[in-house]
Amino acid sequence: MGPFVEQLKGYKNLIVALVFLVWILYFILSLPDSTIHRPPGPRAASKSACKPTEYPSHLSFLPQELTNLTHLLYWPPTPGDEGDILASTSPQTSTYRLRGPAQASYALGGYLEAILVARDHRGRPKTHGGDLFRAQLLGPGLKAGVPGDVQDLENVRLIHSSEAVGVLRRIWREKRATVDFRGYFRGPTGAEETVICNVDPQSTGAKGPTCQYRDVVSSELWFCAQPPTLPCNSLVGHSSGSYLKVTLPHDEALLAWNVTDKVLPQGISPIQIRMAATGNSSLALSPQLPCRPGLPASKPSGFYHQDVWHSLSCSGRSFSTADSILGCLAGHVIHMIGDSTLRQWWEYLRDKVPSLKPVDLHAIHQAGPLMAVETARGIVLNWRAHGWPLRCLRAPVASLHSVAKQLSGLAGGPHTVVVLGLGAHFTTFPPSIFVRRLAGIRAAVAALLAREPRTLVIIKLANTGYKSVYGSDWFTLQINRLLRAAFADLRVAFVDAWEMTSSLALPDNIHPGRLIVSNEVDVLLSFICPA
Repeated sequence: MGPFVEQLKGYKNLIVALVFLVWILYFILSLPDSTIHRPPGPRAASKSACKPTEYPSHLSFLPQELTNLTHLLYWPPTPGDEGDILASTSPQTSTYRLRGPAQASYALGGYLEAILVARDHRGRPKTHGGDLFRAQLLGPGLKAGVPGDVQDLENVRLIHSSEAVGVLRRIWREKRATVDFRGYFRGPTGAEETVICNVDPQSTGAKGPTCQYRDVVSSELWFCAQPPTLPCNSLVGHSSGSYLKVTLPHDEALLAWNVTDKVLPQGISPIQIRMAATGNSSLALSPQLPCRPGLPASKPSGFYHQDVWHSLSCSGRSFSTADSILGCLAGHVIHMIGDSTLRQWWEYLRDKVPSLKPVDLHAIHQAGPLMAVETARGIVLNWRAHGWPLRCLRAPVASLHSVAKQLSGLAGGPHTVVVLGLGAHFTTFPPSIFVRRLAGIRAAVAALLAREPRTLVIIKLANTGYKSVYGSDWFTLQINRLLRAAFADLRVAFVDAWEMTSSLALPDNIHPGRLIVSNEVDVLLSFICPA
């Protein structure tokens, strides 16, 4: 399950695991699986990368070895509303309540069930599913003490109506791209020509020939319109381009700010949680296994208490001082490969540990490579962007390496840590693009673990933050489904950034603040140093 809701005849069950309930808890909304029609469950992705071919717009044209992942993209269909905005789900008229009478108090680790009724703007119960809801149980302050009873407040938010999700799904599947990029070509005299580039030839806007670029390791493809006079091999620079117009006025009304990411009216009175006494300020939680790759995911994956994330999958540790971080990273080479939300981890460690000195590689910060070293303890910390499609300021093409290419150059070993963070730059393309990219990355990870099984590989899931047609939490939810499935049968670890960025009373931000980043890094370090 995820932080989304599927609806049947207007009613939704809100299942909440009260695993913490001192500071905040993430609600999990769902109907019982037996009441919802679902396609057959997915199998693990093939280890072999797909054969290079022109990228299609629809998942139905994917190679056979990748189609097993497409089942994860099932979402309840949205009937046509014939342009009636008032028929879409409203955050003002939708309500929720506890199922059954409220108890005087609830035990730590217990379960709370509520019913949510989704209604349209006329107040009528909805008769179909597909809304994206997110819910939280929030404490009244940061300094809730233990032991004792703690009063929590609740907060249910409608991220997107089912009708808005229908718009997002249609655009994601039908449009080849919702953004484009610029390619900079330079001739021998220094003269430059700029053209449009993208993930397929049609999205370059070229009326004539195009230039095709194939990654030597993964066979990933990139295309640019052919420059007027310069040859294809004179491509030297890359940057973001334009956001393309892909919506109609009716679409924009469904995605407007006044109906997106809105809190529902309060429907549950404050509740009391019984906290077990421990004799100190810690929480009385069941013992967890040390953090290691291959552990099953838990739902929810954790919770915050006094601004500290507590994992429910494994025994997380706190690394609050520079010395504790240095002690963990000593003798390790860390390779972070991904987007800017992963670069935040590199920046946090650089700033947190004074002796971890950045090395000026004269690179573009948005693309990398970035490096920091601590010579006394033998620590090397690297970050590099994942390559095309990367939205960034102008960067040298020679600096853009695919994830598969970077992984193929690593020997691996017990002192090597690989952290991958993908997602934010793929929400502007059909899911087939990301699935194909995952196939090559998965094959590279499998090869790395085969040649050196002691290598630690960690996958950072994409976090919340975007709320537009170019990037939405609904897109991110699909990306994370694909990420988990692609690596499900490999010995890798996951950091659930989705739940870590959506479980505090903070505004959503694609680049979360230091509080959340520090907790994410603590989870990373807990896998590197489980004890």
